[in-house]
Amino acid sequence: MLIPGIPDAEGQQLLKLIGAHPSVNRVVLYGSRALGRQRSGSDIDLCLDAPAMGLADLLELGGALDDLLLPWRIDLQLRHLIDHQDLLDHIERAGQVLWARDCVHHTR
Repeated sequence: MLIPGIPDAEGQQLLKLIGAHPSVNRVVLYGSRALGRQRSGSDIDLCLDAPAMGLADLLELGGALDDLLLPWRIDLQLRHLIDHQDLLDHIERAGQVLWARDCVHHTR
């Protein structure tokens, strides 16, 4: 399973859309799904390594993801804009790389 608790077809659809954005270098899953503690309604927490992406681009990407009409809330964070050290530490410690430019990683 690409994203724990998410059917592979929907996970691939989500990552294909995010990966199509030229500024995104890497997509990291964190939070309850990365830890294996998700419930059926848990959101999908994704951290994007995209130093050239600004908030306007992030909002546009979020809108495109909403248009997929997936039944899960998707929480996107830009790594370079996170100023909460505990969150950065969690992403570094527990995060799972789901996608990287020129390489796709499958986890668990």
